[in-house]
Amino acid sequence: MDSSAFSLIDFCKRKGTPAAQVYDSSCINDDGSIMSFNEQAAIITHYLQNLDKTDLSTYSKGRELLDLWTSFTDISIDIPKVNSMKNNVAENLCAQQLYLFQELFKAPFRAIDKPKFTFIDLFAGIGGFRIAMQNLGGECVYSSEFDEQAQRTYYANFGEVPFGDITKESIKQYIPKNFDILCAGFPCQAFSLAGKRRGFEETRGTLFFDVAEILRRHQPKAIFLENVKGLAIHDKGKTLETILNTLDEVGYVVPAPKIVNAMFFGVPQHRERIYIVGFRKDLGIKKTDFSYPDQKEITKHFIDIREEKPVPAKYYLSSTYVQTLINHKARHAAKGNGFGYEIIPDDGIANAIVVGGMGRERNLVIDRRQKDLTPTTHIKGTVNTDGIRKMTPREWARLQGFPDNFKIVVADASAYKQFGNSVAVPAIQATAEKLLETLKLK
Repeated sequence: MDSSAFSLIDFCKRKGTPAAQVYDSSCINDDGSIMSFNEQAAIITHYLQNLDKTDLSTYSKGRELLDLWTSFTDISIDIPKVNSMKNNVAENLCAQQLYLFQELFKAPFRAIDKPKFTFIDLFAGIGGFRIAMQNLGGECVYSSEFDEQAQRTYYANFGEVPFGDITKESIKQYIPKNFDILCAGFPCQAFSLAGKRRGFEETRGTLFFDVAEILRRHQPKAIFLENVKGLAIHDKGKTLETILNTLDEVGYVVPAPKIVNAMFFGVPQHRERIYIVGFRKDLGIKKTDFSYPDQKEITKHFIDIREEKPVPAKYYLSSTYVQTLINHKARHAAKGNGFGYEIIPDDGIANAIVVGGMGRERNLVIDRRQKDLTPTTHIKGTVNTDGIRKMTPREWARLQGFPDNFKIVVADASAYKQFGNSVAVPAIQATAEKLLETLKLK
């Protein structure tokens, strides 16, 4: 097996073969269900990330699963020494285990040695919250993300496979008893508001209910939630009202939520999202003790995040598709609508990057540096000669504030989806810094 091409996520999911599984009695959850491959990987990698902790009881199952996986692989090769994330992690692993989890040690965003606070990363996506919180001295002690492709990206960058479906009790049980901050970019779902209280009970059946339940059980010092701007007016404001009442009910003081625009925090993207922070009531923090960061200055434009070298021809639109976009925009303009493609100038600010619809077409650019426009994919017609292209996944990563050493390990279609769904790292970090100042954890 070529170790350079090896990936934990692909371990039992090779192309063209049925997904294998590793089973024995240690793979049974308390409710009788069988742990999936990804769930086992999450337990093991969380265990390895926490080997330096005094109390390993939360992830003790990881030791059993690690031994099981080692016996299953039966690797007998000379394995080169791997630079470890934490020395004692490598010292506690045999050669086979080092081979299986080499990506853990190569992850670019490693946990810091002396954290100032701890946090959990729910609906983690590809780790935008995590980068921001680690930059401020935090240690992530638990992560959860349902999408397998996002799990793959997360593992490549943080050395940890997030747990999956947070609605399952078997997944919630691995959340450590104590941590300082809960972070979540939770999905927005319509709540049933048939009742009168519009609090905790009204959120049942939604993913926010699981956030509220975790808060009720664990009572971290603070919360930091992110969602789409439309949450503020969803169902005439009743959804947000339900969320705020629920947070109050489970024990949190919540300053008025704020619409935060990423373009004021060093990324050239007009991206507005609602941020909600809260503090446990017994800390004595008042709503007026917290203030969101100022949103005053735009400092970057598209040219600042453009690829340094000419990009491949596959990112350039065909002449046929360009004409289709022109016709589509003209039809809507005739009806008085402003829908359609948009070209972002070099000195401009990108529209919010989103998944689906006109997500990429609303952020086209003109780049005439590529001279070889020979088609490399199946397109209708020829590549346009006006230099019109899509932004690349790396440019989308930069629009969200991800550093260039962030690994993109999935196909372009998945990468666009992952960055489009992510949080804007610098805006999250600026707000988290204010939160930590209020908690006196900075």
